[in-house]
Amino acid sequence: MRKNKLMKKVVSLIAGATLMATMLTGCGSDKPTLKVYNCGEYIDPSLLTAFEKEYGCKVIYETFDSNESMYTKIQSGETYDILIPSDYMIERLIKEDYLQPVDWELLSNADQLDEQIMGREFDPDNTYSVPYFYGTVGILYDTTVVDEADLEDGWELLRNEKYAGDIYMYDSERDSFMIALKALGYSMNTSDTAEIDAAYEWLIEQRDTMDPVYAGDDVIDNMISGNKAMAVVYSGDGAYIMYENEDLAFFEPEEGTNIWQDAMVITKDCTEVELAHAYIDFMLDPDNAYDNTIAVGYTSPVAAARDKAAAEDFAGIDAYLPKLEGENDEVFRYQEQEIKEYFSELWTKVKAAN
Repeated sequence: MRKNKLMKKVVSLIAGATLMATMLTGCGSDKPTLKVYNCGEYIDPSLLTAFEKEYGCKVIYETFDSNESMYTKIQSGETYDILIPSDYMIERLIKEDYLQPVDWELLSNADQLDEQIMGREFDPDNTYSVPYFYGTVGILYDTTVVDEADLEDGWELLRNEKYAGDIYMYDSERDSFMIALKALGYSMNTSDTAEIDAAYEWLIEQRDTMDPVYAGDDVIDNMISGNKAMAVVYSGDGAYIMYENEDLAFFEPEEGTNIWQDAMVITKDCTEVELAHAYIDFMLDPDNAYDNTIAVGYTSPVAAARDKAAAEDFAGIDAYLPKLEGENDEVFRYQEQEIKEYFSELWTKVKAAN
């Protein structure tokens, strides 16, 4: 089963590249066309083929590597029908009038969504967004190396010199500052420059004493191989890595963490509004949502799909079912440009010595 799951992931990615090449050709047909813009490697590509067949349409499916690059592209005038951004970016798109409301009456599978993950601060009434995947940020650690008693340190575990040189930090400005801010007892959405400065000093001290490696998706293979004692990861990546390496465990410090959500939204430029709703509804179908969560490894907001995956495919892997409401947990909010630039300037300094 372990080998089958790994092979499914590999086949999924190969199929995705092939499918994109197919979809980007032959777009001059008379079939209705839907343009979808999603994060890379974030879908079971067979679902796109199935949707095209069921609705007699063509899907142009493109991917981005960050919310910011997605925003830059649509700001430049590129048009899409459906976007799948993260919470704070959805809040920005709402503020800047890029989106149109979702017609929930057109979503026959809406009742499949878990009510616990609805109504987040970035879109309190889900006027514009339909959940796609959700999760948290935590610490993945090697149980054969890390002393369980040290977990009581919470985020300070990442500054425990016993593990110097044995840590991957996620190469993410917001997530890294989130860790430092939470370790210091502050909100991860703070705009108080004194608190931000204190978090910066926390990260500088960690860099200088712990010699962390700032990693991206390469952390997955490295942690599967047991190359370091611990890593900051998204819960969905944690679930996949734990499936491949049974020596690993995942925890979310009590000081609080980021509860994130990526969601499907419809742009104001959408020319196929009914088809866009059909696509969203298709992704909410429990069978389709199950195939999607297994292919990607992230937690489905569709309760039946999530529960089946948790019981059958990720049994005993708690990263697949991250906590939803710790007392100190938060959702990232939109940052005003001045504060965003301040964080970026400090993050550049943190990374400068690496």
